[in-house]
Amino acid sequence: MAMKRTLFVTILLACVFVAPEAMADKREKARAEVLSRSRGYYKEVFMDGGIGLTSRHHLPAAKFLGVDMEYYASEVTKRLSQKDTLMQNRIFCGSKNDTNGWLLYPDGAPRYRMIYVNGGKARLHAAALGDEGRSRIQSYVANGGSYLGTCAGAFIATEGSIRPAGLSNTELYWRLCPGYAQSTRLTKSRTAMDIPKKSGLLRYFDFGGDRKVDDVRHNGGCFAFDGEAKPLAAGTEPLALYRFDDTEKVKINGKMAVWGYKASAESGRVVLCGSHPEGVGEGERLEFMSAMMLYAMDGNPQPKIKGVLNRGEVREMNKRTEDNDPAYTRIGDRQYHHFQIEIPRNCKRAVVKLEGYENDTKFDLTLCAKRGEMAFHDNTLLKSVLRGCKKSLTIEKPKAGKWYVSVFCETTVTSHTGKYGTYYRGRVSVLNGVPYKISVEYE
Repeated sequence: MAMKRTLFVTILLACVFVAPEAMADKREKARAEVLSRSRGYYKEVFMDGGIGLTSRHHLPAAKFLGVDMEYYASEVTKRLSQKDTLMQNRIFCGSKNDTNGWLLYPDGAPRYRMIYVNGGKARLHAAALGDEGRSRIQSYVANGGSYLGTCAGAFIATEGSIRPAGLSNTELYWRLCPGYAQSTRLTKSRTAMDIPKKSGLLRYFDFGGDRKVDDVRHNGGCFAFDGEAKPLAAGTEPLALYRFDDTEKVKINGKMAVWGYKASAESGRVVLCGSHPEGVGEGERLEFMSAMMLYAMDGNPQPKIKGVLNRGEVREMNKRTEDNDPAYTRIGDRQYHHFQIEIPRNCKRAVVKLEGYENDTKFDLTLCAKRGEMAFHDNTLLKSVLRGCKKSLTIEKPKAGKWYVSVFCETTVTSHTGKYGTYYRGRVSVLNGVPYKISVEYE
């Protein structure tokens, strides 16, 4: 009996000793798993430093995580300017070469996995983007793009802000997250963060093992309002709480400093933070910002199936954004379109055919197939990668059952960085989408 007890204690101690390493490995795998799901997006992150916001040119957490990022940084940040307004509208609202704007593919799907919105003047930025810009961002999140906002970027994503003078900005804000953001009335200061045990941020980092992050810059930020008049919406997640010595004027200790919300299985996740960890390039504050980015992107939904390809039927994917028919809309740059086919028993071969339209054959489309799961470049050898749009893919002696076929648009724009941020050259016409026809035959 004594020997069994000794063995039990030895095993228990071994488990305690190994647990930190095991948890670190688990978090590393969680980070890698989130980042591996970037297939089918043009890039992972777009950073908004537009009118009224901090014109940041670098985001340390994006570099830390190794994700591709593009951004807009307005030249004049505290007032409207004609040049900034034109550039901002072209990016968010669209142009002749890109009627959908940068955030969205022609079919309305998110072109980036996540948008990050900087701090600054939320009301000015919301007013500058106007109704059309607000509508595009709402569509972006509703269709699966995730959102991270700090300070002003948190305020603007709610239904309105609560300040000493009362409720305001309800007609301008983007309403991505139900409820209100309340002003902390704290400026030019520092706060600490306590991470709750059930916080999604702990999937990726342990923050030194004590679930605390100290010395986070704070300047006029907010917390999630939770009161009788407007309680937090169901599904709102507390991700971090303020730890602060309250004064008579400022009472924020224990308030929700970071919160998350995901409206549906099809939408992206919204993560809002009242403070400013975004400019730090090392330590726990960098991990804190990186964890928020990862948790937001972890909320991207699974890719959607455009439809079922029936034997002998030619499906024409030639609609434009304005037609509002996403199941038959053109494909965007670096985007996948997924289809399903049902291969019958005793099939000798299945042949999937892809064809472009006249005057649109200069684009490169790839055709992939896989049994039982969606087909991507990196998970199947059944693909046709010849240049152009016209090609076929033959599957010899396929097993009967559910198969998936995908079309991938290899053609994309050439991006450069300038004074205001990213700008495009080259094949910009691809932003309005590439039309094609697809069909399947069985023998």
